[in-house]
Amino acid sequence: MNDQPSSEIDEDLTDEAVADAIQAANEGFDELDPEARITQLESELEVAKDRMMRLAADLENTRKRAAREKTEASQYAIKNFAGDLLSVADNFQRALESAPEDPTAAGPDVLKGLINGIRMTEKELLTVFERNGVTRIFPAGEPFDPNLHQAIAEVPGNGEPKGHVVDVAQPGFTIGDRVLRAAMVTVSTGAGAAG
Repeated sequence: MNDQPSSEIDEDLTDEAVADAIQAANEGFDELDPEARITQLESELEVAKDRMMRLAADLENTRKRAAREKTEASQYAIKNFAGDLLSVADNFQRALESAPEDPTAAGPDVLKGLINGIRMTEKELLTVFERNGVTRIFPAGEPFDPNLHQAIAEVPGNGEPKGHVVDVAQPGFTIGDRVLRAAMVTVSTGAGAAG
């Protein structure tokens, strides 16, 4: 035995075990003549090439499938939304068909029915929007929020405190946490505000 500490002896044994495993794996290989070794290596190379080609083909097929699914998702992402809007379009068509040819000849009952139909169609449209994650912003009386509102003018308060929305010229819309269109509003200067 040598005078080395036991931890170094363990390392030597570990190195020996690794060397023994390598030698055992190469035993039959070293005994082959050069021609047989070349044949064996060529065979292993062919197997490796075949495996690599299969993996490359699988990768390419996966890439093509992902690209196709992405294209289809973007083309048909609004399918449900568009389908929901068809009933709104149908209601607008019915309203136009029920309107008289000569609007001046329409009686009050016809106009009242037409206006009620348009209101119901707007309500249905907003319901379709809500069902599909689109929310209307109608901020009258609320504090002005530059993330959701676009100020088109500052006006006397008409009872609204400074910095609050007085009138909504055009409602805004959000989808999820993103603004599709900011609400166009007039904002109070605070003049004439109560209190």
